[in-house]
Amino acid sequence: MPINVAVITFPGTNCEYDTVKALERIGYSAELVWHDVVELNAYDALILPGGFSYGDYLRPGAIARFSPVMQAVEEFARSGGPVLGICNGFQLLTEAHLLPGALQKNVSLKFICRSVEVKVDTVRSSLTSLASKGQVLSLPINHFEGNYTCDDATLKILEEDERVLLRYVDNPNGSVHSIAGICNEEGNIAGMMPHPERASDELLGSTDGILLFRSLCEGKFSR
Repeated sequence: MPINVAVITFPGTNCEYDTVKALERIGYSAELVWHDVVELNAYDALILPGGFSYGDYLRPGAIARFSPVMQAVEEFARSGGPVLGICNGFQLLTEAHLLPGALQKNVSLKFICRSVEVKVDTVRSSLTSLASKGQVLSLPINHFEGNYTCDDATLKILEEDERVLLRYVDNPNGSVHSIAGICNEEGNIAGMMPHPERASDELLGSTDGILLFRSLCEGKFSR
């Protein structure tokens, strides 16, 4: 029976087809799910892809967090289902308080679009369970507000509980402690700024994103 992944879209999402294509390339079944859906139990994993939901008005993800589908996302996550937010999806998960912290403007105050290297900091999550700790991945970034920030108490928890999943080898945006991705306490909700769907084919320059998608959909982990 194929793994069935919901790729959730909002007005302004623009990376949904890239994500579906990457998942199908691996052999998964991927379905675009509009933001008015209120039940997601038929899926094995959820992905909130990148883009500019609602034009990034107010803040990236600040309006999308109130979409009907977000209640279903929360219920799916509470049941232990794997959820991944990529770029705008990561911003949305923080706005919805499913992940701690926030994403602010890059320290350079410039839009960044290039490949970067990130190091896997823990394998105790749905996103990294098939990776090796310390493994370096080449992934593209494409953001203006990708500078992860949180208060000192939250940062201490993230570090001590191994909830920092990915770190930039050479910090491109000013993120605290070079954080490129984090997870929730249970490890099944993950957010990352780099785009794994754009690193899923040799023609794109890297296939390192495939490892993360396989981890999300097939990996086992314990916290």
